[in-house]
Amino acid sequence: MVSAWAGRRDPIDAPGTDERLWAAWPWLSTLPGAGLAGLSSLSSAVIVAAHPDDEVLGVGGLISMLAASRARLRLVAVTDGERSHRGHATPASLARRRSAETAAALRALGAGSAEVIRLKLPDRRLAAREDELTEALVPLLEGFDLCLAPWEHDMHPDHEAAGRAARRAGPQSLYFYPVWMWHWAVPGDPRVPWDLALRLPLPPRATARKRAAITCFTSQLTDRGHGLGPVLPPGVIAHFTRAMEVLLR
Repeated sequence: MVSAWAGRRDPIDAPGTDERLWAAWPWLSTLPGAGLAGLSSLSSAVIVAAHPDDEVLGVGGLISMLAASRARLRLVAVTDGERSHRGHATPASLARRRSAETAAALRALGAGSAEVIRLKLPDRRLAAREDELTEALVPLLEGFDLCLAPWEHDMHPDHEAAGRAARRAGPQSLYFYPVWMWHWAVPGDPRVPWDLALRLPLPPRATARKRAAITCFTSQLTDRGHGLGPVLPPGVIAHFTRAMEVLLR
């Protein structure tokens, strides 16, 4: 099968893959997980997010598990996601709103004490600042056991730039989390390196906390006005309410 999004570059506006197709794909439930067995018990982690909400969608369950084990957590918010409404809200007001949503979501995850560093790089223009981001990440990763970053082939330019920058920054241990991949890919999609994918089962408490945290991002879950629907409609959110998360090595 070929994704309906093949050859196009803005997965936000594309018809996406129904979550029922992913749920019915037997291989997804048999992804190996041995490599992630000790991940939630590490003492420290840096989570890189291209936009507010990426970290919760991709690894909110893992963040909750790390927080429960009292790990030191640092969230690097690369952009403030200030251009998500395409001119129908001021960038400054969106930046404030989305930063507040992140704080609320972290509290919902039980990670309210996580350190949040806002780099305030430009939303939707991150690729042009990739070298700057790499330089900024190097000291921010020092002394941490783990880095979680957006997948560098997620088909969102900002996600890809953030993932590449994280890899170039040379963390001790690095895993990538997909976000838009679940939207544009299909089960068995040859563009996804499934041999590098690992499955992290989430305990019920972490699953519930993640689902609650997702609801904090109201700016992305409601209509943006002027004929624009939500950035994250229910069909997209369905990919992130599973009792598992997938990471890529």
